[in-house]
Amino acid sequence: MKFSDERLPAKGDTVVVGMSGGVDSTLAALMLQEKGCRVIGVTMSLWDGGLPEQIGGKAPRESCYGPGEEENIAACRAFCAEHGMEYRVIDVRGAYRREVLDYFKAEYRSGRTPNPCIRCNRFIKFGALLEGVAALGMDYDFFCTGHYARVVRPDAGLWGTDARPCMIASAADASKDQTYFLCRIPSDVLEKVRFPLAGLAKRDVFALAAERRLAAAAREESQDFIPEEYFDLLFADKPSVPGDIIDLDGHVLGRHRGIEHYTVGQRRGLGVSADRPLYVHSIDAAENVVVLAGVGELDASGLVADDFVWPAGLEPPEPFEALVKIRLASRPVAARIERYEPEAGESFSGTPFRITFAGPQRAVAPGQSAVLYRDGVVAGGGIICRADGCASRRY
Repeated sequence: MKFSDERLPAKGDTVVVGMSGGVDSTLAALMLQEKGCRVIGVTMSLWDGGLPEQIGGKAPRESCYGPGEEENIAACRAFCAEHGMEYRVIDVRGAYRREVLDYFKAEYRSGRTPNPCIRCNRFIKFGALLEGVAALGMDYDFFCTGHYARVVRPDAGLWGTDARPCMIASAADASKDQTYFLCRIPSDVLEKVRFPLAGLAKRDVFALAAERRLAAAAREESQDFIPEEYFDLLFADKPSVPGDIIDLDGHVLGRHRGIEHYTVGQRRGLGVSADRPLYVHSIDAAENVVVLAGVGELDASGLVADDFVWPAGLEPPEPFEALVKIRLASRPVAARIERYEPEAGESFSGTPFRITFAGPQRAVAPGQSAVLYRDGVVAGGGIICRADGCASRRY
């Protein structure tokens, strides 16, 4: 299928730019102003002071959620004042705690591995933030961010229909491509979303920022979500429930300190001794056990996923071929996608689909997103329910 890029903001357009204080969003705002756009900078306020500002006497690393937010807001405000841009801070703290932090904890406590960044993009950055902008009465032509992605539209209708919705496509810099994180943004929201850095490599962004003497070029890159130092504190609202660490035969290998501290594919920090490397194979929340296995026993031939987001909400009527990513760092693999008929006792959120890989994939983690690509464009994204075709428990 062929796709065409949607036009970027031009002279005379009013553009709201989501700013974090980092080099990407700062450069995007300035480039848009240089094109003759009226730029309004907005920053999300996420930090509610729910965790300590220091751990062990030290401030945590830069992150999306943390006490460094005030410094970031100050940097954005100073930049906008220097360049004559309007600037607003949008309070989304309640929505962030509900949609991201609470979701993150609930998923881990259910033995699943969530992706908070995908959740945040859907409900906060391209959800609550835009609702806040609307509540302030701002009228704008486009909403832009510093993400590395493109917005495109198919030249012909999807799945034999007349629908030609806006879709997310890969950016020029494959090493910084962020389409995986953007897979759940609805097509109607994308109509006014644009990514000005889509055609640039990260090195070019730093070079352009340095030419313009932007202070953001020297700022530490955000590590996303929260630093690891905060994880134990985030889960301190409820006591962890220790349990057994077992192998596929049911032999007890050790004790875990609570299933929320483990994820499929994990090797380090397991606290067990063995004559071969062991990894987390699966997590059984009902039995409160963490199951370990050898590396080859984590390979899966496919998966079942549900809660899909499809462009324009159009589910594919027939099986189709696509590339699939099962986590941000994984390489896309060829796969066949088809509807899955639930068995007795199974329940799903929305229509489930089976994804069969062309080659085995390691450590398929329930709770993570399976993102589908056709011709470099996101064709849909769902939440992994289970891995298929991998070694199973033998008792």
